[in-house]
Amino acid sequence: MKVEGRNAVREAILQGAKIDKIYFAQGSHDATFRSIVDLAFSKNIKCQFVDSAILNSTSVTHHHQGMIAFVADFEYCRLEDILDHARDLGEDPFILLCDGIEDPHNLGSIIRVCECLGVHGIVIPKNRACQVNETVVKVSAGATSYVKIARVTNLNDAIRKLKDEGVFVYDLELGGESVDRCNMTGPIAIVVGSEGFGTHELTRKLSDQVVTIPMYGKVNSLNASVACGMILYEARRQRDGRKN
Repeated sequence: MKVEGRNAVREAILQGAKIDKIYFAQGSHDATFRSIVDLAFSKNIKCQFVDSAILNSTSVTHHHQGMIAFVADFEYCRLEDILDHARDLGEDPFILLCDGIEDPHNLGSIIRVCECLGVHGIVIPKNRACQVNETVVKVSAGATSYVKIARVTNLNDAIRKLKDEGVFVYDLELGGESVDRCNMTGPIAIVVGSEGFGTHELTRKLSDQVVTIPMYGKVNSLNASVACGMILYEARRQRDGRKN
């Protein structure tokens, strides 16, 4: 897999990703660019300075910012690893489940939001959904290096497992309880659905409660990553005990 862009490459290096080599654009660059080059050399990573045309033809995202790292494929974790991570921190599980997110830009943004708001892990389905690829890594701005992501064969089975572990599962959909009236402290998981169809019917039925973001405009839908950011912020606000 190719990791592209300054933030993503820097975080891959810092997190000890298995990097085969890094292509850097030839020529003089700013201090931030040079600092990443120096970091790569300090880790004894093979670095090659190549013409921009080579970077352009190699790039998947077409936004490489002058550097592309060649790394091993993304390593997913198990659902149990996410729960263990929360326990190790002495915190109640705070988990996001993505039900059929297909747009890599949305998934990358969701991962970035989850990292910023202290989510312990993300669960994605193995089939009929976007996987962690070059675009996801780039859009996440390096957050994929820090957030645990479990890939499961059946998302509904994952929900059943979480409920068995005492995790309260919210399904983010229209027609539910307003998010500001829900108790989002304690062990929780939130299901965010696909961009066009929302969450699946069985997923909604398995969830403990449907929760809705109140809206006041004429457009009654939100981009998946925007909706995710809004509900996760409300959950974080409640979990931190803030009143405003």
